[in-house]
Amino acid sequence: MGNSRKELFKRYSGNPIITVNDLPYQANSVFNCGATKIGDEILLLMRVEDMRGISHLTVARSKDGITNWKIDEKPTMPPEPDKFPEEIWGIEDPRITYIDELKKYAITYTAYSHGGPLVSLALTEDFKTFEKFGAVLPPEDKDAALFPVKFNNRWAMIHRPIISTPQSAAHMWISFSPDLIHWGEHRILVKAREGAWWDANKIGLSPPPLLIPEGWLVMYHGVKKTASGAIYRLGLLLLDKENPTKILKRSDEWIFGPLEPYETKGDVDNVVFPCGWYADDKTLYIYYGAADTSIALATADLNEVRDYVSKLPEGESPKRWG
Repeated sequence: MGNSRKELFKRYSGNPIITVNDLPYQANSVFNCGATKIGDEILLLMRVEDMRGISHLTVARSKDGITNWKIDEKPTMPPEPDKFPEEIWGIEDPRITYIDELKKYAITYTAYSHGGPLVSLALTEDFKTFEKFGAVLPPEDKDAALFPVKFNNRWAMIHRPIISTPQSAAHMWISFSPDLIHWGEHRILVKAREGAWWDANKIGLSPPPLLIPEGWLVMYHGVKKTASGAIYRLGLLLLDKENPTKILKRSDEWIFGPLEPYETKGDVDNVVFPCGWYADDKTLYIYYGAADTSIALATADLNEVRDYVSKLPEGESPKRWG
């Protein structure tokens, strides 16, 4: 990798910032987390895998978003298979979008059902009580997040149906809804590349889309299969501000990948997997699961990211239904 790519996102020197040893209760691992700012704190909604292998969600809060995390004493949002049967094998990988129109935080997450993983939705005002709506997309689907605003009076969500046949590729899709519950107008948004590319065959959304002056900044993961296993790396997209089905820019090269020991060795080796990010006026903070074992932090200068994206190759918008 070239020096400019290495320097775009800088790892926090104290990584990982949260490990299973920081939890106030016993668990196997803590990793993929949604992120948002609430009040004067950065809040992470973390995926925690218990000693059975089933995941739930737990909140951590910090004033600076880096250190002194206050973690809830027990699971904040556990699976409830008695009320929501699709959560029978746990809930995973939350993405958080603050929706100003509702004055609520929307959480899209993966529920692991008898039929496979699917996309579920919950709303909250305080991350203490949650209004669950259950499954909003059928299996097998995951890696979903909402845009914070409507387009032509419709909500939009990026998601990733899972490969169903050896000949299929896992592309990123976009769908629209009048009410956040009923989704339609499904279409492929970003196609996985073919061949030897770092993002060939299987891609998926990472954090929710982030609005910058140039459009919607999207970070996505690509999965490259090698002789020794899969490698999860990250790239960037830019979508049109008014029409999120239009790709303006797409990175050819990955901009972040597993390098450090906490990213290359763990329950699942060679994985960097962000579900949440937060931006202030100058800095972009990216919270990512490292090797499905811990949570780590990388930061970037927001203006440098904007400059990098402006120089990316122009993208294409695939036709509806691929």
